[in-house]
Amino acid sequence: MKPQALIFLGAPGAGKGTQAREVAKHFSIPQISTGDILRDAVKRKTPLGLAAEAKMKAGELVPDEVVCGIVEERIGEPDCANGFILDGFPRTIPQAQFVDRTLEVKGRGVPMVLNIQVELEVLMKRLTGRRTCSVCGEIYNVYFNPPKVEGICDKDGGKLLQRADDNEETIRQRLVAYDKQTRPLIDYYRAKHVLHDVDGNRDAEPIAKDLVNFLGKA
Repeated sequence: MKPQALIFLGAPGAGKGTQAREVAKHFSIPQISTGDILRDAVKRKTPLGLAAEAKMKAGELVPDEVVCGIVEERIGEPDCANGFILDGFPRTIPQAQFVDRTLEVKGRGVPMVLNIQVELEVLMKRLTGRRTCSVCGEIYNVYFNPPKVEGICDKDGGKLLQRADDNEETIRQRLVAYDKQTRPLIDYYRAKHVLHDVDGNRDAEPIAKDLVNFLGKA
């Protein structure tokens, strides 16, 4: 795979974070999560980090110019020279346009965008069925990967918990927000001929294998 930017798109529960981790590990490139780099910038008290911290403390959304600035700083670091994956960014058309401009200025070409498509019924089961061990953090799913004993972790007997936001009403709200804000990116990137659809209804392992094979030939 030639050094370039990879962007993973997909609704909540599509598994884009999981697949991004596997691809990043295989090709030894960084997986850049906006949440992680925001927290790091705040911790290091960079000018942009301080600007983000002020907004977060006030309970406000961090503005695009701050988030975009932090992303631009991160992708300029040496470990991104051979490519990188953007996880959770861009979320909107203006952010996507920023990424395009930044890559062009840096001589990095255009991004390759992987759109993980998953049916609504599967998304709902993945999210409402998710359970996490209160001791070791192991993740189960009551539909696809249930524990041997209901509510108990196979590894250490810890109690399995459901996240407060993994209920149907909250998930539907998240999906509505995705449809409004992020789904338009699919048409944006498809028009640029850089979008590749991925069948995300399958188990994670064969999806990762197919992605690695595809990217290895790209």
